[in-house]
Amino acid sequence: MSRRKIVVVGAMLEQDGKYLITQRSPGASLPLLWEFPGGKVEEGESDREAVVRELKERLGIVVVAGEQAMHVTHAYPDYDIDFRVFRCSQVGGEINRTQVHDFRWVEPHELDKYPFPEADQKTFEMLLGLRDG
Repeated sequence: MSRRKIVVVGAMLEQDGKYLITQRSPGASLPLLWEFPGGKVEEGESDREAVVRELKERLGIVVVAGEQAMHVTHAYPDYDIDFRVFRCSQVGGEINRTQVHDFRWVEPHELDKYPFPEADQKTFEMLLGLRDG
């Protein structure tokens, strides 16, 4: 039996040296952990289309997805994650908590104050230069 593989995208939004992170809802898998905003890629859509859609659905903002900044894989006990993070620019809308519990703009040195899922932790280690991409 093969393991389930989930392709997930995230947005790296930077503003004045701070990065946007969001907190997962209490009822979500990996509840109340922090992450780059994003979500699952749906069948038939590109990674960039998925990150644009997810930010509109989850935060009510319009973004343009630029280059892929990071790519990590991680094996959780029941499934594998293929996680791609794109540099994004906000071009419309105001952030609201449509489908997230909370959000924060944080400086890179503050990231260790927030608990992240293991796959997301790898991306932050890359961002901070602690891990090779």
